[in-house]
Amino acid sequence: MARKSAGNIPLSAMNPKYLHTNCTSHTWAFGAFAELIDNAYDPDVNAKHLWIDSTRIKDKECLIIMDDGTGLDYNKMFKMLSFGYSDKKTIRGHAPVGLYGNGFKSGSMRLGKDVVVFSKTKDMMSVGLLSQTVEPGHEDSLEAILKHSLFKTEKELLQELQAINTMPPTVSTGTRIIIWNLRSSKDGQTEFDFKTDRYDIRIPCMDSGDVNNPSKNTEPESRYSLQAYCSILYLKPRMQIIIRGRKVRTQLVSKSLAHTLKDRYRPKFLRRPIPITFGYGTKDSGHYGIMIYNKNRLIRAYERVGCQRKAIPKGVGIIGIIECNFLNPTHNKQDFDDTEEYRKVKHNLGEKLEEYWNQMHHLKQKKDPSCNLAIEDMEKSPDQNWAQCDICQRWRKLPDGIDASKLPDKWFCYLNPDPQYRTCQAEEELEDSEDEQPYQKTYKQEEETAECRRCRTITEHFDYTLNTQWYKPVSQWYNIRRQCDPLHPSHLHSSQ
Repeated sequence: MARKSAGNIPLSAMNPKYLHTNCTSHTWAFGAFAELIDNAYDPDVNAKHLWIDSTRIKDKECLIIMDDGTGLDYNKMFKMLSFGYSDKKTIRGHAPVGLYGNGFKSGSMRLGKDVVVFSKTKDMMSVGLLSQTVEPGHEDSLEAILKHSLFKTEKELLQELQAINTMPPTVSTGTRIIIWNLRSSKDGQTEFDFKTDRYDIRIPCMDSGDVNNPSKNTEPESRYSLQAYCSILYLKPRMQIIIRGRKVRTQLVSKSLAHTLKDRYRPKFLRRPIPITFGYGTKDSGHYGIMIYNKNRLIRAYERVGCQRKAIPKGVGIIGIIECNFLNPTHNKQDFDDTEEYRKVKHNLGEKLEEYWNQMHHLKQKKDPSCNLAIEDMEKSPDQNWAQCDICQRWRKLPDGIDASKLPDKWFCYLNPDPQYRTCQAEEELEDSEDEQPYQKTYKQEEETAECRRCRTITEHFDYTLNTQWYKPVSQWYNIRRQCDPLHPSHLHSSQ
């Protein structure tokens, strides 16, 4: 289609069918949810709370996503409903996730065919409609919104805007998104399961296990449970997410592991090394791999690298955490562009993961040589426990012995056993020091020492043989001596 401007210049326009084409990059529904969550999390909106719920409006199954951020004025609403506008900037160290100005369109249209957006700023109220079902040619006006949305009067629109004010704690700004005509199968059922867990949104085709026995599930819980996915969506969560009335138990992912060790990856094209955290998962040893984040946002979950890709026990149960801000995510933010840098990252992560596995098994053998139980089969708990305050959003480290999973749904700083951090005015504790050095790979040192001893023993034997049995062929002596690495430092001390 094309439309004419005031100067009679034909300008390109978009057919609503493109909205469907554009959303097909989201093959996984939760990836579409993440796009809408990112919009509330980004620094230009900076919401403290986000609510996700399902409801029925005029016999239509609907999804509602609502936040208490700064809201959208008319110009921001126009840009959000348009394509390619992205002027987000880093604010006070908070980097935006959005890059391409396409997340809202692709995400909302993946979940349903129609969406209406209500938003309030301090000075303005705005309503926008995005639809695959409205035919081209209809006028863009309040009349069109009333005609083609679920809300047929101005009073109904105002009621939805007023709903933004009812969010606790009381605020006067925010955005409320309502999506309907949800994607459904041939039998008319939506792709989401709202019945199995009244406080969750699940994908039944991926949930192949038993809800009461998660160990039987072949997929990580984050693949089919929106609650579980949102709990690991951000490396350091700052926004509280409430799904169908229950707060998501967000976690500091790097602090949820057992037997953690720190390593570093230093690409040649970066000035500073990138920290890596390795550890064993404490929930299900069958779900493991590398969690790769970009600007605090999860891009690749449980990416298996190195020895984990082979049918061997080495590397089983190990989870790695890394934030790669130098890589470019794909448009759906579920993968990275297939570049040489990304391939090198995965290759080096595979090597470092195997080093961690060797180190842990070396330490276990050294500590308890008589124990035949593998680390993977041992019962494990997180090395540290952290909790987030519902008021100030700061994270507090809990003393050893406190199980964070047993804390009340609402937790506040004044409940902290540590008096130093018992108020919301106290600064947040640092998780790690930037100067923290990578762990010492002592298994390598002991392997080298053992190899040196082996070389010295063989060398002494050869020296004795040469002195007492000089008539042995030189070729026989040379071939035996080749059992050692000819470049090993111990050969510097051998007799010639």
